[in-house]
Amino acid sequence: MKPIELNYKMPAEWEKHEKTFISWPVKDSMVYPEDYEKVTQGYYDIIKAISEFEHVSVLVNTNEIEIVNRLLPKDNVEILPIDHNDAWLRDNGPTFILNDKGDFAGINWEFNAWGEKYSPWDLDNKVATKILTSLGIQQFDAPFVMEGGSFHVDGEGTLITTEECLLNKNRNPHLTKQIVEQYLHQYLNVSKVIWLKQGLSGDETDGHVDNVACFVSPGKVMIQVCDDEQDENYLRTKENLAILSNETDAKGRKIEIIPIQQPPRREKDGVRLTLSYLNFYFVNGGIILPVFGGNAIGTDQLALEKLKDLFPERRVHTVDGNSIISEGGNVHCTTQQMPSR
Repeated sequence: MKPIELNYKMPAEWEKHEKTFISWPVKDSMVYPEDYEKVTQGYYDIIKAISEFEHVSVLVNTNEIEIVNRLLPKDNVEILPIDHNDAWLRDNGPTFILNDKGDFAGINWEFNAWGEKYSPWDLDNKVATKILTSLGIQQFDAPFVMEGGSFHVDGEGTLITTEECLLNKNRNPHLTKQIVEQYLHQYLNVSKVIWLKQGLSGDETDGHVDNVACFVSPGKVMIQVCDDEQDENYLRTKENLAILSNETDAKGRKIEIIPIQQPPRREKDGVRLTLSYLNFYFVNGGIILPVFGGNAIGTDQLALEKLKDLFPERRVHTVDGNSIISEGGNVHCTTQQMPSR
């Protein structure tokens, strides 16, 4: 049976969490292994920030448990010994769903390392199953390649994604757009898919939506925008804005658009980094927001003020977004929420 047949659905990220899962970085799989200490400090800071709001389960490779145990904060944090190739749990971990009886289940998407860009990924493709087994909850195996960072839901039947990612030939070349929508309906219980065109320039995930746009409440989408006509993101974001301006959600509401200015362009070794304030993460009573400092201080402040205005009941906790961005992602990419009953 499919999840929808048992009335399962994926709650919105801002709903209450049971805990957060996050994986500890693996030096051998890093793009810049020489930055390992900087990256692990970044993960420590993210874990510490989340643990101030809710429980954190950290996946650690079994051969590193003693070392990592000495590094991690002790309050509200536990180690889960699960071997993995890479640390982007949003993408290789399970997607948690709930039904109307309060039963948990998890979706195990097929994972192919963002279109076979990195290898090996054999351990990563088993991470979801190992987490769900450790929890003793039902698993649904989805018959297609998917990453958690490629979509957002509003909890009321609407999903937002990009064609660049979900329709990419390096993921599911045999599937049509209609079949992908059918699978999303069956496994996430959504009735409306909003298709943006492209993600941000330089994003090696092929346009993950969690760098581009996200629901901040039903009917409201925050989107990162670019006003510089010389920037590759100018036309990309303009096209996505035009799509959103003509969209409604699953309930028939016209989408309210909340723009947020992108950080200034930044590169490493001549390669553009995918800086995004949209890669924030909801926690119980708060938000973990990556900021970038330097020439981004102005846009950092704008992003901080925007989120404080939108969520006066939440505490916005900032972390240094530079610490892990050279590895290809940020706060949201590292995390996976388990909703509360």
